[in-house]
Amino acid sequence: MKRFYKEASLGADGAILLDGRPVKTPARMPLVLPTPALAEAVRAEWAAQGEEIDPRAMPLTGLANAAIDRVLPDPAAFAIPLARYAEADLLCYRADAPAELVTAEAEAWDPLLDWARARFDVHFEIVSGIRHRAQPEATVARLTEALTAVDSFALAAMNPLITIGGSLVAALAVTESAIEASAAFDALHIDELWQAGHWGEDTLATQAREARRMDFLAAARFLALL
Repeated sequence: MKRFYKEASLGADGAILLDGRPVKTPARMPLVLPTPALAEAVRAEWAAQGEEIDPRAMPLTGLANAAIDRVLPDPAAFAIPLARYAEADLLCYRADAPAELVTAEAEAWDPLLDWARARFDVHFEIVSGIRHRAQPEATVARLTEALTAVDSFALAAMNPLITIGGSLVAALAVTESAIEASAAFDALHIDELWQAGHWGEDTLATQAREARRMDFLAAARFLALL
């Protein structure tokens, strides 16, 4: 839509105001942010819009809308599909060849699993190939508990972190600042990057990966501002 306001400002309660009027989410709830830092970042997205409003240029606003409209009404229900990633985390499924890729995966993924073992006192079953192997029930329960312990705004941001990377462990590591978001993204795409390095980049694949990177980094920034 075309820009319909001149000024984006903040209310005393962290609400986003356009020409003094409160912004509503798609579900018609007030767009109110829980921290001053996040509120200012969302306000800046609205202020930076040109003659037309581009939602793709407002990732923090989109995550805030999701937190308010989709997560806050029932955080436990929102967390259920995300918790399932504990049962088949990407980091536990390794290539069996070639040797260079096996080594690259180990170097990228083993530190994240080592962190999770120490942080949550859990054990992981590592698989070569794509056949499924169940993770210990205690591991799934502990990682699920860690996920559901975060608040609704953090849970909204963890959604893209988990689904883009296919790893609950890596998302938790980013959330707890155990790894930088850009490093986590590259680690989770090590197979794709390895293939590109050996066989050359595909333009469409590169564009798609960079779009995912932007969404992943925006979610990490959202978490950092909470």
